[in-house]
Amino acid sequence: MPAPKKVVLAYSGGLDTSIILKWLQTEYGCEVVTFTADLGQGEELEPARAKAEMMGATGIYIEDLREEFVRDFVFPMFRANALYEGLYLLGTSIARPLISKRLIEIAAETGADAIAHGATGKGNDQVRFELAAYALNPEIKVIAPWREWDLTSRTKLIDFAEKNQIPIAKDKRGEAPFSVDANLLHTSSEGKVLEDPAVEAPDYVYQRTVNPEDAPNEPEFIEVGFEKGDAVSINGQAMSPATILTRLNELGGKHGIGRLDLVEGRFVGMKSRGIYETPGGTILIEAHRGIEQITLDRGAAHLKDEMMPKYAELIYNGFWFSPEREMLQALIDESQKHVTGTVRLKLYKGLARTVGRWSDHSLYSESHVTFEDDAGAYDQKDAAGFIQLQALRLKLIAMRNRRVGK
Repeated sequence: MPAPKKVVLAYSGGLDTSIILKWLQTEYGCEVVTFTADLGQGEELEPARAKAEMMGATGIYIEDLREEFVRDFVFPMFRANALYEGLYLLGTSIARPLISKRLIEIAAETGADAIAHGATGKGNDQVRFELAAYALNPEIKVIAPWREWDLTSRTKLIDFAEKNQIPIAKDKRGEAPFSVDANLLHTSSEGKVLEDPAVEAPDYVYQRTVNPEDAPNEPEFIEVGFEKGDAVSINGQAMSPATILTRLNELGGKHGIGRLDLVEGRFVGMKSRGIYETPGGTILIEAHRGIEQITLDRGAAHLKDEMMPKYAELIYNGFWFSPEREMLQALIDESQKHVTGTVRLKLYKGLARTVGRWSDHSLYSESHVTFEDDAGAYDQKDAAGFIQLQALRLKLIAMRNRRVGK
């Protein structure tokens, strides 16, 4: 592959991506444009601008993508109630296609012929970044320094930084206790003190949630309004997608909701242990299932649940821009046409539970299910024929088995 002339780097301003910036300049002699996305990670991003300027970046992009992130990526995923391996709300996975999308767009805007990222060769993110990039621009060059350079230890990284006058935060001189990724949907912590899955994670790992044992002793009740499968209000107040998730994060964090200790199967083949905090997302998926309970037909709901693991796996593995994910999304979105109404939830000591739901689009008929007089809404005698027809094949199998010996 010929050396790139201009590279757009996914840049956090931290030590690793600052080293990558300098390494690209020295290794390839190319221009480097930095892109820093505000996805709600909760960090001040202006220092990244100053650092990129100091290090000679020829272009600097810092963008607030919180609304686009929640509206166009998180909410579509939550319409599917997506959980990877039955537990993980895909907080890191769903952010990568948006970052790749902007890297490709900025490359086109600036005339860059390559993009670069700081994901390691052991993880899922390299796959997610690159599959998304190639889906959007099959000619783009992708540089993954962790798969190329010989800076294979923290000591070598620090030495490189010192030799190239790259500022090093004092707490970076020693081994970091664990690695953190964060955005508006979640925080993810991995490595070091978390690498032994037999040992409970220390409480200081958690950043967004109080320990459920220390959460308020009184429950809090909230109401989340939905339109066509997406949350649109909290307690009757209309809000934008990112504002809703921000507020749910505050509520969930206060009540210790959304903690997950998971050993997951990475796409690259190994298992890894992660500590995830998804306070707002945990409330949101509970609320979404709550409103679907009364607005979504049984057949549609069960079909969605059958497809959900495949949909979640596609996102986890980096196939957001694949035709199969888009096909599933079209089917999921069709199912959400009547998923409109309000859910009341109880938040208490690490749990979010639906305690009420109502909708003008409801399929729930009290006259059909009541234990009192239903005024002729349902004829219980009809059940006898229904059962006989359902039992017919079972009877025939039993008769055959009795005849020939099972």
